[in-house]
Amino acid sequence: MKKNSIKNTRINKEVAREMSEILRKDLKDPRVDPIKTSVMEALVTPDLKYAKIFVSVFGSEPDKENTMNALKHSSSYIRHLLAQRLNLRNTPELTFLLDESIEYAAKMSQRIEEVRSMESKGEE
Repeated sequence: MKKNSIKNTRINKEVAREMSEILRKDLKDPRVDPIKTSVMEALVTPDLKYAKIFVSVFGSEPDKENTMNALKHSSSYIRHLLAQRLNLRNTPELTFLLDESIEYAAKMSQRIEEVRSMESKGEE
């Protein structure tokens, strides 16, 4: 299976959707707040052995660190739940990675607005 094939894309989307459901409904770890935690993307290798799960966590740095530690600690349980939900030949080993792209975009938008307001004050 090619890396960017339609089948691989479909599997990535399905894994991401199921991971979101698992984090929202089935994971009972108090360190993982389902409101502040969201799955951004899942990248499954073509041989279905490994998967990178990109997770966005809203909150302070200790919150992010605690959430990521909890996810790494419970990855085998999450993998078990994923195997029950998906009918794949192999259930991939899960690696959780923190995705900070939303926060970066928000900071950049804020900086752009600051520059615009400075320019408008300079014109008046």
